[in-house]
Amino acid sequence: MHAHTTAHHTGHPGYTTTLTCRPESAAHARALVRAALATWGLEHLTDDAATIASELVANSVTHTGSHAIRVTITRPSTSHIRVAVVDKSKRLPVARDADARDESGRGIAVVQALAWRWGTDLLPWGKRVWGELRC
Repeated sequence: MHAHTTAHHTGHPGYTTTLTCRPESAAHARALVRAALATWGLEHLTDDAATIASELVANSVTHTGSHAIRVTITRPSTSHIRVAVVDKSKRLPVARDADARDESGRGIAVVQALAWRWGTDLLPWGKRVWGELRC
Protein backbone atom coordinates (compact mmCIF):
# COMPACT_ATOMS: atom_id res chain seq x y z
CA MET A 1 0.00 0.00 0.00
CA HIS A 2 1.31 3.40 -0.96
CA ALA A 3 -0.59 6.27 0.64
CA HIS A 4 -0.77 9.69 -0.97
CA THR A 5 -1.19 12.82 1.12
CA THR A 6 -2.77 16.09 0.00
CA ALA A 7 -3.42 19.34 1.87
CA HIS A 8 -7.01 20.49 2.41
CA HIS A 9 -8.56 23.84 3.26
CA THR A 10 -8.81 22.87 6.93
CA GLY A 11 -5.04 22.61 7.09
CA HIS A 12 -5.28 18.88 7.74
CA PRO A 13 -3.81 16.46 5.21
CA GLY A 14 -6.06 14.01 3.42
CA TYR A 15 -4.88 10.45 2.93
CA THR A 16 -5.57 8.39 -0.18
CA THR A 17 -4.50 4.98 -1.39
CA THR A 18 -5.43 2.86 -4.40
CA LEU A 19 -5.95 -0.82 -3.65
CA THR A 20 -6.98 -3.91 -5.56
CA CYS A 21 -10.68 -4.65 -5.22
CA ARG A 22 -10.17 -7.74 -3.06
CA PRO A 23 -11.26 -8.67 0.48
CA GLU A 24 -7.71 -8.34 1.83
CA SER A 25 -7.73 -4.65 0.94
CA ALA A 26 -9.98 -3.96 3.93
CA ALA A 27 -6.95 -4.43 6.23
CA HIS A 28 -4.98 -1.83 4.24
CA ALA A 29 -7.95 0.56 4.41
CA ARG A 30 -8.12 0.15 8.19
CA ALA A 31 -4.37 0.84 8.46
CA LEU A 32 -4.78 4.07 6.47
CA VAL A 33 -7.64 5.15 8.75
CA ARG A 34 -5.61 4.37 11.90
CA ALA A 35 -2.61 6.33 10.60
CA ALA A 36 -4.69 9.39 9.66
CA LEU A 37 -6.61 9.47 12.93
CA ALA A 38 -3.40 9.08 14.97
CA THR A 39 -1.86 11.99 13.02
CA TRP A 40 -4.92 14.13 13.78
CA GLY A 41 -5.10 13.09 17.46
CA LEU A 42 -8.53 11.54 16.90
CA GLU A 43 -7.81 7.99 18.01
CA HIS A 44 -11.20 7.81 19.77
CA LEU A 45 -12.80 7.54 16.29
CA THR A 46 -10.60 4.67 15.15
CA ASP A 47 -12.94 1.72 15.78
CA ASP A 48 -15.96 3.26 14.05
CA ALA A 49 -13.94 4.75 11.19
CA ALA A 50 -12.06 1.49 10.58
CA THR A 51 -15.36 -0.43 10.55
CA ILE A 52 -16.83 2.03 8.05
CA ALA A 53 -13.75 1.63 5.84
CA SER A 54 -13.99 -2.18 6.02
CA GLU A 55 -17.68 -2.21 5.17
CA LEU A 56 -17.25 0.18 2.23
CA VAL A 57 -14.39 -1.90 0.85
CA ALA A 58 -16.41 -5.10 1.30
CA ASN A 59 -19.35 -3.51 -0.50
CA SER A 60 -17.15 -2.63 -3.48
CA VAL A 61 -15.62 -6.11 -3.51
CA THR A 62 -19.01 -7.83 -3.37
CA HIS A 63 -21.10 -5.64 -5.63
CA THR A 64 -18.82 -4.19 -8.32
CA GLY A 65 -16.61 -5.54 -11.04
CA SER A 66 -13.93 -2.97 -10.28
CA HIS A 67 -10.30 -4.04 -10.44
CA ALA A 68 -9.16 -1.23 -8.16
CA ILE A 69 -10.67 1.01 -5.50
CA ARG A 70 -9.50 4.26 -4.00
CA VAL A 71 -9.79 4.70 -0.23
CA THR A 72 -9.65 8.18 1.26
CA ILE A 73 -9.85 9.65 4.72
CA THR A 74 -10.22 13.40 4.92
CA ARG A 75 -11.12 16.06 7.43
CA PRO A 76 -13.46 18.38 5.48
CA SER A 77 -13.93 20.53 8.57
CA THR A 78 -12.57 20.63 12.09
CA SER A 79 -15.84 19.04 13.28
CA HIS A 80 -15.86 15.82 11.25
CA ILE A 81 -13.90 13.26 9.25
CA ARG A 82 -14.90 11.42 6.08
CA VAL A 83 -14.00 7.87 5.08
CA ALA A 84 -14.73 7.11 1.42
CA VAL A 85 -14.27 4.37 -1.15
CA VAL A 86 -14.35 5.09 -4.89
CA ASP A 87 -15.00 2.34 -7.42
CA LYS A 88 -15.85 2.20 -11.12
CA SER A 89 -19.40 0.91 -10.70
CA LYS A 90 -22.41 3.22 -11.00
CA ARG A 91 -24.54 0.73 -9.08
CA LEU A 92 -25.75 2.58 -5.99
CA PRO A 93 -25.50 0.93 -2.57
CA VAL A 94 -28.74 0.19 -0.77
CA ALA A 95 -29.19 -0.11 2.99
CA ARG A 96 -31.32 -3.16 3.65
CA ASP A 97 -32.39 -5.08 6.68
CA ALA A 98 -30.43 -8.30 6.77
CA ASP A 99 -32.04 -11.27 8.44
CA ALA A 100 -30.18 -12.79 11.41
CA ARG A 101 -29.48 -15.84 9.22
CA ASP A 102 -27.95 -13.76 6.41
CA GLU A 103 -24.18 -14.01 6.17
CA SER A 104 -23.88 -10.73 4.26
CA GLY A 105 -25.94 -7.71 3.32
CA ARG A 106 -25.32 -5.62 6.41
CA GLY A 107 -22.51 -3.37 5.10
CA ILE A 108 -24.41 -0.20 4.32
CA ALA A 109 -26.69 -0.74 7.33
CA VAL A 110 -23.56 -0.85 9.52
CA VAL A 111 -22.21 2.32 7.91
CA GLN A 112 -25.60 3.98 8.40
CA ALA A 113 -25.67 2.95 12.08
CA LEU A 114 -22.13 4.18 12.85
CA ALA A 115 -21.89 7.30 10.71
CA TRP A 116 -23.14 10.76 11.58
CA ARG A 117 -24.15 10.84 7.93
CA TRP A 118 -23.33 8.86 4.80
CA GLY A 119 -23.97 9.10 1.08
CA THR A 120 -22.97 8.38 -2.47
CA ASP A 121 -21.54 10.77 -5.04
CA LEU A 122 -21.92 9.70 -8.66
CA LEU A 123 -18.81 10.34 -10.71
CA PRO A 124 -18.46 10.34 -14.52
CA TRP A 125 -16.81 6.90 -14.34
CA GLY A 126 -18.19 5.39 -11.11
CA LYS A 127 -19.12 6.43 -7.59
CA ARG A 128 -17.80 7.48 -4.18
CA VAL A 129 -19.52 6.03 -1.12
CA TRP A 130 -18.69 7.75 2.14
CA GLY A 131 -19.44 7.89 5.83
CA GLU A 132 -18.70 10.79 8.16
CA LEU A 133 -18.04 10.85 11.89
CA ARG A 134 -18.12 13.88 14.15
CA CYS A 135 -14.86 14.62 15.94
